[in-house]
Amino acid sequence: MTGSEGHVRCRTIVLTGASDGIGAAAARLLSGQGHRLLLVGRSPEKIAAVADETGAEPFVADFASLAEVRELAARLRDAADDDGIDVLANNAGGIFGDPRPTVDGFEKTFQVNHLAPFLLTNLLLPGLLQRDGSVVNTSSAAHRFFGRLELEELGAVRHVSARRDYGDAKLATVLFTRSLHRRFHHDGLSAVAFHPGIVRTSFSAGSRSGMRMIYHSAVGRMLPMISAAQGGANLAWLLAGTPGVTWTSGRYYDRYRPTARVHPQADDLRLADALWHRSAELAGLT
Repeated sequence: MTGSEGHVRCRTIVLTGASDGIGAAAARLLSGQGHRLLLVGRSPEKIAAVADETGAEPFVADFASLAEVRELAARLRDAADDDGIDVLANNAGGIFGDPRPTVDGFEKTFQVNHLAPFLLTNLLLPGLLQRDGSVVNTSSAAHRFFGRLELEELGAVRHVSARRDYGDAKLATVLFTRSLHRRFHHDGLSAVAFHPGIVRTSFSAGSRSGMRMIYHSAVGRMLPMISAAQGGANLAWLLAGTPGVTWTSGRYYDRYRPTARVHPQADDLRLADALWHRSAELAGLT
């Protein structure tokens, strides 16, 4: 996080995927700055440890269950009370390659990376609008190389490849960000998506994908990876920054800079609208 914006207003920040990796690193960077941190993780033990270290409030939810996401949203709304929420960081994610559908019947990588954050954002939207809040979505450069959305197959277990599922989900993240901006920016909401860099974390460690070999092999160790702390600094910069000053709503960022290097589908506004409506159907919001 840079200090070029001067004094940073203290915020109520919901940060998912905060048990480890860049989420935990961002929480550590933001702690002690006066922000109220509501940290979400799948592991009760891990999220409690990070919350204890950072003075944050822990919340447990598994994004492979949409019922748990709905319960999480209710608990977060209760915790925020009349104050509302200033920032929602949809940072939970991963690549799984699991041939079995989730309890909701969807491909797991798609649900955890896109559908669950889509549902959580919509459920928390009134509180975000109340505070002229912002949504920060963790995407990936993988969307450019592996993604290609086909709405008729959205969320289906296709047995194509785990990296294609991941690319599709992260492409959906960029399109979701575009839609948030177009639908709600005039009401005060700001939204941004970003690529944190190739971060050396436990990402993909439990997956059945080829990307596991990239991240956890001798070959992977030769790649120009950054640390979790560096990736977390990227995330913390967006969370504590001021939309319209620090970053521009509706854009996709790579290492602190907006970039037009996105998948061609990421600029298809009709596809963004269609994805929104289809995601709302799948998440039970219609």
